Amino acid sequence: MKKIFFILAPLAVAAGMAFTMADPLTIGSKMPKATVKMKDVSGKDISMKDVAGENGVLVMFSCNTCPYVIKNQERTNEIARHAYKMKLGVIVLNSNEAQRSSDDSFEAMQAYAKSQKYAWSYVVDKDHEVADAFGANRTPECFLFDKTMTLVYHGAIDDNPSDAAAITRYHLKEAINELSGGKDITVKESRSVGCTIKRNK
Repeated sequence: MKKIFFILAPLAVAAGMAFTMADPLTIGSKMPKATVKMKDVSGKDISMKDVAGENGVLVMFSCNTCPYVIKNQERTNEIARHAYKMKLGVIVLNSNEAQRSSDDSFEAMQAYAKSQKYAWSYVVDKDHEVADAFGANRTPECFLFDKTMTLVYHGAIDDNPSDAAAITRYHLKEAINELSGGKDITVKESRSVGCTIKRNK
């Protein structure tokens, strides 16, 4: 009987995850929830469409607390500044609803954005509505959309989140450069490494 339980238990967990975690958006998908208003650290309600630039928009799922986010924060700042330079909008979403009453509260987000000198929108993804629609599961996790709000790149900032000195390819920067230059994206997907988004049960 115990043997049957240990065989079935992992299957039950996997089945539960299958119903709660959507597959990530596929390349070529239109942006879902583009007009959903979210509360920015400035106090204003904005949408992803509101911040889109001439060449599109970079959407990044992040938070205040993930060690990978904290360790790679300078990379986040650099790529956001580069995206602005290349006429892209930038919006960072915090979808950690399970930690909204603690380290990922709105007030904590405001303090974090200030400490990191964010010059772009940092918003509350209430009830992880946008993360669920995107199938986003990690922090950080990046989605790059062109000017028609079509997904052209999904994944990590670069190929080595653990060691900046060992990076061999800057996936997101290359995708932004190719997009802005009217070229096809060479690497359209990569694997995001980071903490799981803390969803409500």
